[in-house]
Amino acid sequence: MQIFIVYFSIIFLDLSKLLVRQTEMQSFTEENYLKIIYHLSLNNEGNVQTNAIAERMQTKAASVTDMIKKLADKQLIDYKKYQGVKLTESGRSLAIDIVRKHRLWEVFLVEKLHFKWDEVHDIAEELEHINSPELIERLDEFLSFPKNDPHGDPIPDKNGKFDTATFVKLSKLKKEETGIIMGVSDHSSPFLKHLEKLGLTLGKPLKIIDVIDFDGSVELLVESKKLNVSREVAKHVLIKTSTNNTTS
Repeated sequence: MQIFIVYFSIIFLDLSKLLVRQTEMQSFTEENYLKIIYHLSLNNEGNVQTNAIAERMQTKAASVTDMIKKLADKQLIDYKKYQGVKLTESGRSLAIDIVRKHRLWEVFLVEKLHFKWDEVHDIAEELEHINSPELIERLDEFLSFPKNDPHGDPIPDKNGKFDTATFVKLSKLKKEETGIIMGVSDHSSPFLKHLEKLGLTLGKPLKIIDVIDFDGSVELLVESKKLNVSREVAKHVLIKTSTNNTTS
C-alpha cells in the first residue's frame, strides 16, 4: 500500500508539472498573439485580418482561428467571422503591458549587460512573459524611467501612456536638411548589423548631401564621414529634424 501511494504521488507530481508547463506555454502564446494584433493594429484603421496574423506568427490560418476564438472567449478581442479582430480595452491594456516589459528588458540588456542592439530582441521575447508587476516597476526605476528602447521605440509608462514623438523617414529628407537618428522601423538583426557597420546608430547627427533621382539612394554626412545608403535602408531610419520635434 505504501509503495502504491509513493508511486501515485510521483505520477501526480509529474502530471502537475506537465500541466503547469502547458499552461505557461498557452499563456505565452496568448500574449504573443495579443502583442502581434496590437502591432498590426497600429498600421490598420480597421480590424486586423487573420491572414496577417498568420503571416506574422508563421503559422496556419486554422491555428490562428482557434487561438482567436480562445481570446474572444476571454473577452480580450472582438471577433466576427470573416471580419477580422480588434482588441478590447482589456486586451489592449495587456498587449501594451507586454510591449512595455519587452522594451524595458531591451534597455536593460543593452545598457547594463552591454548586448548590442541587434542581439536583444529574442532574449526580451522570453523575459517579457515574466509576470511580476513589482519586478517591472523596480526595473523601470533602476533604469531611470527610460522613454525609448535601444531601437528608438517609445516605452509606455505604468499607465500605458506613450511619449510619441513624430519622426520622419530618412528617405523623405531633402538636400541640405539635417537631423538626428532617433529610431528604426526594421528591427531585424541583419538590418541593425548593417546600420552598426555604417555607423548609423541612435543619436548620430547627420546632413543630407544629395538625393539621387535614379534610385532614391541618399548621400549623407555623418560625423565628417560621407556615406551612401540605399533607398531601402533610408526608408527604415527615423529622423528628428528641427521641424518635426513635436509630439502627437
